[in-house]
Amino acid sequence: MNLIAAVDRNWAIGNKGQLLVSIPADHKLFRQETLGKVIVYGRKTLETFPLGQPLDRRTNLILSRNPDLNVRGARMVRSIPDLLEILSEYPDEDIYIIGGESIYRQMLPYCDTAHITKVDYAYEADAYFPDLDKDPDWRITADSDEQTYFDLAYSFIRYSRVRGLVRRPGGQA
Repeated sequence: MNLIAAVDRNWAIGNKGQLLVSIPADHKLFRQETLGKVIVYGRKTLETFPLGQPLDRRTNLILSRNPDLNVRGARMVRSIPDLLEILSEYPDEDIYIIGGESIYRQMLPYCDTAHITKVDYAYEADAYFPDLDKDPDWRITADSDEQTYFDLAYSFIRYSRVRGLVRRPGGQA
């Protein structure tokens, strides 16, 4: 499974329910990676989408404990075990975890690739992605040249799990 996120230099991903920055090339990469694929996210991430609606041309799985939350165009999932059962129906390489903070943390053990847009700036933030640079199970396996968007420098970095076991849907390692 894949994780995909844009982070600042402190691995921050959001503040007060909003993304930290909007970089067109990052949005393009997100579209290229996730079109036609399965995306997994929580209710707060849904609220950041245009009109608060699921993303088209993708299989949308929303993880939320709220039994009253039902969203047209998405499949509601109430627990990690239920999510893992559903995800076992899809190839690992077609699954993308797209946020937010609690979903990333809960799903990190099941993932083996992380597509990170790392922005060289420290934003005010209240939501964070796990710091893969400090995790011995993860290594950088691809790194783009530095890009700029106005005065912001950023890079596209791919991390791969190199140690430890990746948990598989169904509980197998």
